[in-house]
Amino acid sequence: MKTFIKIIIISGLILSIRSVNAQTINWASINDGNKHIVNANFGLEYGVIYGLGYGYQITTRLFPIVVNLEYSFPSGNKIFDDFKTKIGVQIRWIEYHGFQFSTKIYGVFRRYENDFVRLVNFGCDMSGIIGYYRPRLFVAGEVGFDKAIVTNFMHSKVYKDQYPGVVDGWYEPATGGNFYYGLQAGFSFGKQDVYLRAGKILTQDYKTTPMVPIYGQLGYNIKF
Repeated sequence: MKTFIKIIIISGLILSIRSVNAQTINWASINDGNKHIVNANFGLEYGVIYGLGYGYQITTRLFPIVVNLEYSFPSGNKIFDDFKTKIGVQIRWIEYHGFQFSTKIYGVFRRYENDFVRLVNFGCDMSGIIGYYRPRLFVAGEVGFDKAIVTNFMHSKVYKDQYPGVVDGWYEPATGGNFYYGLQAGFSFGKQDVYLRAGKILTQDYKTTPMVPIYGQLGYNIKF
């Protein structure tokens, strides 16, 4: 029975670390006058997820950089009990006749709770995107990895009553990770973008998939 409860807890952790709802940018449609990018999105990860984001474009001579701050939460009766926050940067490294390569790197803080344990963890999310970008539309492929680095366990009274010796606190080494890969496409008009993302999720052992092994997202950007 104890092993079964541990499986439930770790499964919940793996579900909670997905972080594929990052802001998507049409690099060909932003310019020096579009310093601010506000984003709203919803989609499917381990459930129905809603998200908000803000990006600020830093002007450089070599590479366009957008600093991002994002917040997302699952649908449900308690919309703020589980959440995920991300802060990081997106950098466009290469542009050649509309073909572009960019990367994202984020620090991630998230919370997940079930009947047995409350988990909070710090992690990172890194991905690379390559595609074809025009001022009115774009299509690209993305490959990324999301890792929970350190996790705090706070077990519930129900669990402690069954297993009095359980210890709360921070645990290392890293407790889980997911690879993800997929496609993204969007349409830009004026200072606005509408985009769609979809793909596959695979756990870090390369052999198993989460209970919901796919992701999808519909998003909207406004630039000013």
